[in-house]
Amino acid sequence: MHTSIKTSGLLLLAALATGCVQAPPQLYQWDAYQPSVYQHYQADSANLGEQIQALEQAADKAQARGVSVPPGMHAHLGMLYYNVGREQDAHAQFAAEKALFPESAHFMNYILKAQKDVSQ
Repeated sequence: MHTSIKTSGLLLLAALATGCVQAPPQLYQWDAYQPSVYQHYQADSANLGEQIQALEQAADKAQARGVSVPPGMHAHLGMLYYNVGREQDAHAQFAAEKALFPESAHFMNYILKAQKDVSQ
């Protein structure tokens, strides 16, 4: 009897201790990025201006919190800018993606070159 009370007490203490552990902070601020990509590929997608606004707000929120935006967010925002004719902004976003995520450099260089070729 005494052993079962002791065991129950230890189990309760272990449960309380694990319940108090904080989750590790997220590496990236995903916020509106995933829903925006999903909306973009839907047949009845929201207008591009709304998607741009949502991603700009998500980037601002991440910067205010001191967290990074996820890989691909600047590239996606650049693509949206390009689709609405904001080529300078698109170029800046592609360059930001390349700077933040060097593994994307080859693809971003390809996009930047293609963008340059189209605008000539």
